[in-house]
Amino acid sequence: MEPHSFVAGVVLAGGRSSRMGGGDKCLAPLAGRPVLAHVIERLGPQLSALAISANDEPARFAAFGLPIIADRIVGHAGPLAGLHAGLAWAKSCAAGASHLVTVAGDTPFLPHDLVERFLAALKETGRELCVARSAEGVHPVIGLWPIAIAGDLEAALDRGLRKAGAFAERQGAVEVFFPPAELGGRAIDPFFNINRPEDLALANALLDQQAKASRIDAADL
Repeated sequence: MEPHSFVAGVVLAGGRSSRMGGGDKCLAPLAGRPVLAHVIERLGPQLSALAISANDEPARFAAFGLPIIADRIVGHAGPLAGLHAGLAWAKSCAAGASHLVTVAGDTPFLPHDLVERFLAALKETGRELCVARSAEGVHPVIGLWPIAIAGDLEAALDRGLRKAGAFAERQGAVEVFFPPAELGGRAIDPFFNINRPEDLALANALLDQQAKASRIDAADL
């Protein structure tokens, strides 16, 4: 897979994880590695540069070897604050990048062709930005944004806007549909996110089942 030289990315890992009992849900163990490691593994090869959007103590993400970007908007303003900080980072640090992809840090099964399909949708529609859609609905946190949109976003944040979906809709984002993915013999949403302990348990079970199936296939060769 060739990275897209003009697309940088930010993994949004600044959520409060209240339904997981606090802490960083993206650091929860999934198949022996942090959830965030799975996200990075799938997204990183598609991009020219990648960073993590997170607040508080950055040292907890040091093992990933990526830039850590804190919100510039105070008060835990949500994903839009992460996008805002990410656009500023991409403009100053990701040389040659004209667009920024954002994904959630708790979505370990992201499509390997996420960026490619986003770019194809922009080319087909002539729009400037897009967000992901699946059978479960729209996922506005997962999107492709032109860096030039930073000024519009800052103005929207100054007006008190905090909903990523509302901002994307106002900017005329095209919704790009992604079909279900197969994992462990089961069809799942490609943007399956780990919000609760039971989500983490299911993700671990699916990966375990997939690993068992792979071992059986290898033994039959």
